[in-house]
Amino acid sequence: MKRPNPKRSGLLDAAARKAMPSAQFAFPSQRKEPLEDAPHVRNAIARFLQVEGVSDAERDEAWRRIRLGAARFGVEIGGSDWRMLGARSR
Repeated sequence: MKRPNPKRSGLLDAAARKAMPSAQFAFPSQRKEPLEDAPHVRNAIARFLQVEGVSDAERDEAWRRIRLGAARFGVEIGGSDWRMLGARSR
């Protein structure tokens, strides 16, 4: 069985993820939520509130990084503040 090409499928294999600089992650100190391309930016937004063990200040910085990634890859974000993410599901 042929393995999918990680670059083509939007997946990062372990080696590619390890090789990424920490600055390319929404949460760089935890190396969580890579911002490699548009699918990863959308995934970071979807999983944002699931990241545990981070402060609001770290979330503010991560949201800033996600917004920069979204602008870079043409991903639309519904709100300017991550605190609005939880409000959408209520």
